[in-house]
Amino acid sequence: MKFIDEAKIEVIAGKGGDGSASFRREKFIPFGGPDGGDGGRGGSIYAVADRNINTLVDYRYTRKFKANNGERGRGSDCYGKGADDLILRVPVGTVISDLNTGEIVADLASDGQKARIARGGRGGLGNLHFKSSTNRAPRQFTRGEPGEERELKMELRVLADVGLLGLPNAGKSTFIRSVSAAKPKVADYPFTTLHPNLGVVRTDENRSFVIADVPGLIEGAADGAGLGHRFLKHLQRTRILLHLVDLAPLDPEADPVHDAVAIVAELDKYDRRLADKPRWLVLNKLDLIPEEEQDQRVADFLAAFKAATGQDELGPVFRISAISGDGTRPLVYAIQDTLDAMGPALVEAWEEKDDDYGDTLPGPIEELPLDDEEDAE
Repeated sequence: MKFIDEAKIEVIAGKGGDGSASFRREKFIPFGGPDGGDGGRGGSIYAVADRNINTLVDYRYTRKFKANNGERGRGSDCYGKGADDLILRVPVGTVISDLNTGEIVADLASDGQKARIARGGRGGLGNLHFKSSTNRAPRQFTRGEPGEERELKMELRVLADVGLLGLPNAGKSTFIRSVSAAKPKVADYPFTTLHPNLGVVRTDENRSFVIADVPGLIEGAADGAGLGHRFLKHLQRTRILLHLVDLAPLDPEADPVHDAVAIVAELDKYDRRLADKPRWLVLNKLDLIPEEEQDQRVADFLAAFKAATGQDELGPVFRISAISGDGTRPLVYAIQDTLDAMGPALVEAWEEKDDDYGDTLPGPIEELPLDDEEDAE
């Protein structure tokens, strides 16, 4: 199935049914009084996070969703039936925002989380509500409210503890294959990874974490080079970023220091908060460097990288060979210990707006003409 992580949809909630203006008509009961019922509530539209769904492909081609209207009220105190709500199931991690204002409507970060994205209209009031001691034959009623209409943007952000950064062919997919059961495509050409891949790394019987591999960044991604910044949003929920650097590039003109600095710059252009996350340097492909040269190559890289970025401390630095697995075990356990020290990931609960419509009338009061002997439509 094609991986779709963005979709634009239109949602239209149901209109509330109109109230009824009618009077009790029964033999031998003169002046039966008003008996017009209220209209039914229009159907609302909800989004529900479902862990069994992995992509937004269902919303790529079906873009308009409309809930049913409520039934109108009738005489004999009959209230209109409320319409059923419409449920849209989306992957866990979906963020829904208003396309016109940019306001976040819902952030569904846990399985089963539910949020209303369009509210159905209230049903109108029948003339039963307008009777009083001075108005014994009210002909007033109200129309049902229209439902909300919105254009929304759905954006999937995968849930992972650790994210992988790096140029194409830095060894990110090879690394995730080495430490987890995930099997992303690996090849000897750039941009092998075209969509995010998730892998579960199990360090003990009851200890594990999720790692996310996204397509590689290149210099100029902010201007649309390569695949751009499109997939960086999938790293926004991570707690640790692993910056993989190829210390033995096949291109003799490639400069690992320049490439690593370019990745940091692109990250900062995309989102400063993402750039401020804990970021570990992982120096990969040491198996391609003669053993007697490895220490010097690593020392030269770190010195040049510090000078280029102006940082005195780089944080944790690991030397690995993803294809052989050398050095990956200490890295994995260090990640696990750090995540345990951070505590469980806090998923911010989304506060849904109150369903109460308040005490206001659903619409302007209308009056049945005196010569109208039928119920209001």
